Amino acid sequence: MDGGGAAPVGDGEAPAGSLVCPEPTERPDLWPWTTRRRGDGALEVGGVTLVDVARDFATPLYVLDRADLRGRARVWTSAMAEEFWDGYGMSGGDAFYAAKAFLCADVVDVVTAEGMGIDTASLGELAITLRAGADPTRVGLHGNNKLDAEIELALGAGEGRGIERIFIDSLHEVAQVERVAAGLGVTARVMVRLKTGIHAGGNEYIATSHEDQKFGVSVADGSAMEVVRAITASPHLELLGFHNHIGSQIEGTEAFVAAARIVMDFRARVSRELGVSTREVDLGGGVGIAYTGADPVPTSPAEVARSVAATVRKAAEETGTSVPHVSVEPGRSVAGPTTVTVYRVGAVKDVTLQGGAVRRYVAVDGGMSDNIRPALYGAAYTATLANRAPHGPWQRSRVVGKHCESGDIVVHDVDLPDDVTAGDLLVVPATGAYGWSMASNYNVLTKPGVLAVEDGSARWILRPQTLADLMALDPGLDAD
Repeated sequence: MDGGGAAPVGDGEAPAGSLVCPEPTERPDLWPWTTRRRGDGALEVGGVTLVDVARDFATPLYVLDRADLRGRARVWTSAMAEEFWDGYGMSGGDAFYAAKAFLCADVVDVVTAEGMGIDTASLGELAITLRAGADPTRVGLHGNNKLDAEIELALGAGEGRGIERIFIDSLHEVAQVERVAAGLGVTARVMVRLKTGIHAGGNEYIATSHEDQKFGVSVADGSAMEVVRAITASPHLELLGFHNHIGSQIEGTEAFVAAARIVMDFRARVSRELGVSTREVDLGGGVGIAYTGADPVPTSPAEVARSVAATVRKAAEETGTSVPHVSVEPGRSVAGPTTVTVYRVGAVKDVTLQGGAVRRYVAVDGGMSDNIRPALYGAAYTATLANRAPHGPWQRSRVVGKHCESGDIVVHDVDLPDDVTAGDLLVVPATGAYGWSMASNYNVLTKPGVLAVEDGSARWILRPQTLADLMALDPGLDAD
């Protein structure tokens, strides 16, 4: 089946301001690590061509490079272990996988085997993580409005020892977690989620540490100290330390460094004013990834870990406090680049715009139900042909879905070959984070499955939904 070496791309001039999707050889950071263009022009991931998986498993579908996921988890674990090694005067470092990015049993197996913990943010995420076999002492629970059922499951895990930590998000939650813990006769290990005032991230909706948003308690207005006092006065709560998450899709390390300094200063203030020592600091995540060829090459795990470690060490020295154990939540940077979405092209039409310009609309068999991010906040993606090598001449195109919404856009602007036609396969890279996890059944479309590929084999790690699955939820459709 091997078609030979990599194929050259493009025998025509790309237009000015080209938006041609970079090939794996040009921007490997955009693609799963094992992606290559074979000599026959077909894209291959994990030793399996996307033509074959489209034929054997149908489209649309997500294709996850399992070796890539394993490697990214290993790199983050290693970076944190090295930079926070006790031989450097540190107290250890960890990386926690964000379940919200993409979660299933196989993902839990892969990332925990490489040393990552798991952060969850709902009853479902926590239940799946625990049932998949994650060590409860390596699991955390987030959320700004936790249910009693979530707290009960968290505290009852591991034969009553409970999960690693519960992140306290408000004064209300102090009383809530104390009440549930008292009822179970256990001690809850908690961390306080701080607002540091740092505004970072690729979009207003994913910036999570400025003052005017729902997460955490403010360092600036005194509410964080009020929460700490309430925790220390609660007999069934143990304060481990402090957490901060400043946003998502962040470039560089400056924002992480600034937030780390504020958290360390607040930790020192708690020690000084209340005489309370804490051993943990969680600096969240939000490390960005590349979605298009216009995006910069992402900041590496080593760069993030090294910058944060230097800041923590210096802050501890200057404040006369101990060096804490530090953890991070790399988020989309673990799952995002591991996965591509494969679509089959249907209708292709040219639309004449005001002034005479022409926009080509290329419709595919999925859309906003399998990737809501472009419609939700204008997230940019790119696309290329998967079944053959893309060659010019190029046509500026918009890839759209099949939903009954004019905002159903998968890729706003991309240069595709002029001869794209029905039946071609389009592939969109970097859909591993928030693709499947934010997918919906809008227009009663079924959610695609997630296919793991590795060493030339492919298998479902999440089966695709069927219409029967959806109709089984409607009692009005029950058979007589």
